[in-house]
Amino acid sequence: MATRRDISAWRPHIPGVVEVFHAHFTEYAYPMHVHEAWTLLIVDDGAVRYDLDRHEHGTPHDTVSLLPPHVPHNGSPVTPHGFRKRVLYLDATHLPDDLIGPAVDSPDLRDPVLRQRVGQVHSALAHPGDELEAESRLTLVGDRLRTHLRARSAVGERRDPALAGDLRQLLDARVTEGLTLDEAARLLHAHPAHLVRAFSTAYGIAPHQYLNSRRVDRARALLLRGASPAETATATGFYDQAHLTRHFKKLVGVTPGRYRLSYRSSAR
Repeated sequence: MATRRDISAWRPHIPGVVEVFHAHFTEYAYPMHVHEAWTLLIVDDGAVRYDLDRHEHGTPHDTVSLLPPHVPHNGSPVTPHGFRKRVLYLDATHLPDDLIGPAVDSPDLRDPVLRQRVGQVHSALAHPGDELEAESRLTLVGDRLRTHLRARSAVGERRDPALAGDLRQLLDARVTEGLTLDEAARLLHAHPAHLVRAFSTAYGIAPHQYLNSRRVDRARALLLRGASPAETATATGFYDQAHLTRHFKKLVGVTPGRYRLSYRSSAR
């Protein structure tokens, strides 16, 4: 079977929605990465196997998967035919950070009503002029998600080791400028090797992978606003367009140029 990587991506004029992403992949597998936004995922055909916080999960057809921000995950098709998925990336407008812990514990929600409502949001987003319907339906989705997660919040808040948290804050503040490991070690008064071990142990991802994930997230936003890949590379801290392309394709599955062209179709 031929390899397929068909995508459509856009940023709608809906408060709280960072990006809409539809994809049909056959053989493509996502490496470990993070997002700044919440990832609300439904799979329409096939299934995805993924690891989140070092635990394996799957996406049966009737499941809604909610992956929290800043927590590493990957993804790969379960069958030779791959998968078709629809994703909403949401900011804290709908889901505050204090729900990250419960989402890490149980990211896959078997809720037919929620699954139907998420599909209805995507249907409304596909039709320009239906923004009010999309926003209204998304409000109901957010309310149901919060109900699920707060029912689980009896488990205490997830805490990261102090040094790893300090390094993540430093990386977040220097996404575009970047920093060397030696510089981070001087600023945080820690040995470079200890820094890498502490971060990787806490988050399941190396510091450089985390930084590249953040940069790719920013690149996606710029490309959907019409920036060229060359402009985007400069604005997001990549060395050049080739550097951006290598990491972007690794994390998104297509090149920045093809991703930008997909805006089309969505913006019609």
